[in-house]
Amino acid sequence: MRLDSYVVTETTTTASGAEEALPAAVLWDMDGTLVDTEPYWQESQVRLVAEHGGTWSREDGDSLIGSGLWHSARVLQEHGVKLSEQEIIDRMTDDVLVSVREHLPWRPGARELLRSVRDAGIPTALVTMSIRRMADFIASAIDFDAFDVVIAGDEVEHAKPHPDPYLRAASALGVDVASCIAIEDSPTGLASALAAGATAIGVEHHAPLPTDGAFVHRRSLEGVALDDLRDILRTGRALAALPEGDA
Repeated sequence: MRLDSYVVTETTTTASGAEEALPAAVLWDMDGTLVDTEPYWQESQVRLVAEHGGTWSREDGDSLIGSGLWHSARVLQEHGVKLSEQEIIDRMTDDVLVSVREHLPWRPGARELLRSVRDAGIPTALVTMSIRRMADFIASAIDFDAFDVVIAGDEVEHAKPHPDPYLRAASALGVDVASCIAIEDSPTGLASALAAGATAIGVEHHAPLPTDGAFVHRRSLEGVALDDLRDILRTGRALAALPEGDA
């Protein structure tokens, strides 16, 4: 798809007379944000550790939400899994793909907002620490052309919370990351998006989010519309401009 076909010019006028633009792009996390696959990953982790004689708690699984799979694999090895990092990643990915082929649980409001963004001509990227074959499966399961760019965990030098994934997404779209909105569900993902310079929406789900971060906190994406994205972009920029510790 040609990225230069997307030129977002729609604006709204504030009380001061200034024009307020839509984001240059919307950058989406996948697991836990777009689709509720985190329980599938945790079920795979429990099985893997049990097969090697260990135990895996809900807290263990929650601690890995948003992390790169190579980091997760090393933690599983520390819990006694006697496989290589790549073998662990492939096994978990295979397990989760079996589950999502049976049932793909969308997060409330996520697909609807994504469709609104696409209908408005706003570029989008999927920015996930899942590997490419998982990301491509989820993207292909959407019944419209959802993403211009997919940034997968096996294609970045540094995983979240490093800013690299979001910087790569903005660069691939040809937009300034500071004019983008990133949507995340984990502290790790939010740290990545904010370090990159994006305005971030944190949609709390499995992992508790900080109460004092420089991001816009939402309980759900249900009912979020394009006008809300304008407001969120403005709010996010204001939070980013605050002295550290005042957000």
